[in-house]
Amino acid sequence: MEGRPRRSALYMPGSNERALEKAKGIPADALIFDLEDAVAPDAKVRAREQVCAAVKSGGYGGREVVIRVNALETPWGTDDLIAACEAVPDAILVPKVVHSGDIISAAKILQSVHAPEKVRLWAMMETPMAILNARTIAATAVYKENRLSCLVMGTNDLIKESRARALHDRFAVVPWLAMTLVAARAYKLDILDGVYNDFRDEEGLRDECERGRILGMDGKTLIHPSQVVPCNDIFSPTQEEVDWSRKIIDAFGQPENANKGVIVVEGHMVERLHFAMAQRTVAIAEQIREMEAACA
Repeated sequence: MEGRPRRSALYMPGSNERALEKAKGIPADALIFDLEDAVAPDAKVRAREQVCAAVKSGGYGGREVVIRVNALETPWGTDDLIAACEAVPDAILVPKVVHSGDIISAAKILQSVHAPEKVRLWAMMETPMAILNARTIAATAVYKENRLSCLVMGTNDLIKESRARALHDRFAVVPWLAMTLVAARAYKLDILDGVYNDFRDEEGLRDECERGRILGMDGKTLIHPSQVVPCNDIFSPTQEEVDWSRKIIDAFGQPENANKGVIVVEGHMVERLHFAMAQRTVAIAEQIREMEAACA
C-alpha cells in the first residue's frame, strides 16, 4: 500500500507574501497555497504570481506543496491552472468539484501544457452534489492520466448548503464524511477531513481529529499554524502501532510463512491484508521521521 504522510494540510492565503515565507518553518505535512476563498477578487492575479514564485523558489523541505486554484468556470480558473503547472507543485487542488468531468477537464489542461508527471490533482468535496457523485469522482483515479490522488472535505460549505447545524459532535456531517471516505478507499485515494474553525480551542480540535482518525481519515485540513502539532500528534501512527506492524512484517518474512495467507503472531490471527496495512504503517512512520529530521 503506497502513500505519504498527510496528517496535516494547512491552508495559507496566497495573497499574503509573509505567510508564504513563514510556511517554510511550519511542520505541516502539506501546505495548501490558496488562490480561491482566501483571496479577494482584486488580489487574485497578484496572489497567483506570488504563489507561483514561492513554489518555484522552493525551500519547503519535505512538505507536500499544493496550490488551490479558482474554479475553471471563473475568470481566473484556467490561468491559475496553467500557471500552477508551470510552477510544478506536488499537487493542484480543484475547488467546487461536483462531477467527474471537473477532474477530467482539469487533467486535460495539465496534459495540454505537458505538466510534469509529479503534479497530481486533489478534489474539493464541498457541495451536496459532490457527495452524491463521490463514487464517480473517485473513479476517475482509475485512469492514470487524470492524476487524482486525494479528496478534500469542505465541511463548512457542506453545512451551509445543507442547512445543517454545526454542532461539535458533527452529527450531520459524519454521513457525508463516511460516504466520501468509502468512495476514496474504493479507488485507493487518500482523503482529508474538513477544517476546525475555532483555532483557539485545542481540546475541541483534538477531539475532532480523534473522531476523524477513528472514521479512517488520513489527516485534516487546518486554518491556523497552531493546529498543526496537535493534528500531527493524533494522526501519526503510535509507537505501539509501529512496533506491532514490525512484528507482523517480520513474521510474514519468515521462510515458513512465505506462502501462507494467515499466520499467528503472539496469539493473534493475522492475515495478508494486515501485512499490507503493517507495511503502510511502518512506511508512513519512517517518512514522518525523515521529514521531521529534514525540517528540524
